[in-house]
Amino acid sequence: MSDLPASVSIVELGPREGFQIEPMIVPTPRKLELIDALAETGLATIEVASFVNPKLVPTMADAEQLVASLHRRPGVKYTALWLNDRGLRRALATGRLDINGSVSLSASNEFVVRNVGRTMDQDLAAQGELIGTFQSHGIKVESAAVGAAFGCNFAGDVPVSAVIERCKSLVELAATHGETIKHLQFADTMSWATPASIKRVVGAVRECFPDARISLHLHNTRGLAIANAFAALDMGVAEFDASIAGLGGCPFAGHKGAAGNVCTEDLVFMCEEMGIATGIDLESLIEAALLAERIVGHPLPGSVMKGGSLSALRANLSNRIA
Repeated sequence: MSDLPASVSIVELGPREGFQIEPMIVPTPRKLELIDALAETGLATIEVASFVNPKLVPTMADAEQLVASLHRRPGVKYTALWLNDRGLRRALATGRLDINGSVSLSASNEFVVRNVGRTMDQDLAAQGELIGTFQSHGIKVESAAVGAAFGCNFAGDVPVSAVIERCKSLVELAATHGETIKHLQFADTMSWATPASIKRVVGAVRECFPDARISLHLHNTRGLAIANAFAALDMGVAEFDASIAGLGGCPFAGHKGAAGNVCTEDLVFMCEEMGIATGIDLESLIEAALLAERIVGHPLPGSVMKGGSLSALRANLSNRIA
């Protein structure tokens, strides 16, 4: 039985995860141009930068400069990514970001070593350090994320039990610091998810954590991101990460030339055609997708940016008939 939500929330990752995998160093003014265009579409949250080692992700070396130059639009949250306490402190020091208190673990032991250079035990300890920093700045820790939640290019299939175990570890860790996890996110970091595995993981999480909000971070390397989003919508999931024009991908996931996150405008199009409100103007989003393609200088995988929206086509047909 379908349990479609009435509306969805979409976090836009294009300026951060989108640009991080590009071989070119995207100039700061061009990043700001795309962020400004995205802020005009109705998107409520935009992830703008990574506070990570610039030697490993050179195009994020301008994180502080970019955040200092943001033209913040009222009603839009501007967020960022960090992988350790040093990165979090850099983000906090800008004083211009909307910082969400969150902790995370990978469901794959092999991937956490490649992605953050820590063992699983070291990574769990690092999350405790992050909680301390959040608390010292008066920020509640209410979100937890599990990466590689559907499979790993280095470890193979990830059992649902491992995903639940990571959730429990994070919930228990937060509780020892007096925090309550209310939101759980699951990332298909290496694009192993299928509609069937989406339903297995979401179903198992709902059984163990019935009161938690669930969100998904879906990649499209094998072309199933939009199908996986549909499967999640069918189970009532109402929060998704997405990337304009399908930009992006994880530089440490072991892919070559892989597609990025589920495409924002394709996801918005599907939701709106299903009667699920997004609060986003699709025509403005398509313009932002075309801008993203001009910035990176090569074709991007989004579909609706090429085919256009049906609402525009319907309006043209209606005018022609009239």
